[in-house]
Amino acid sequence: MTTRDAIHSGMSAALLPAATWRKSRHSGATGNCVELARLDGGHIAVRNSRFPDGPALVLTSAEIAAFLAGAKEGEFDDFVA
Repeated sequence: MTTRDAIHSGMSAALLPAATWRKSRHSGATGNCVELARLDGGHIAVRNSRFPDGPALVLTSAEIAAFLAGAKEGEFDDFVA
């Protein structure tokens, strides 16, 4: 993929071969983790590590920043209660 238009949310993560995926050190060894990769153009891809070739969400840096701020403030704690 060489153009920004070719990268879109829901695309197969397998189509992002240059992506360097990173997961949290808090992730378990059983594959229950979310991985992120920085893409060209300032976008960030998110995938489920159990399905590495499955769909990837492609978000802007601002969208990721908003999510992380909410997570740090505990906005989503009720999802894992």
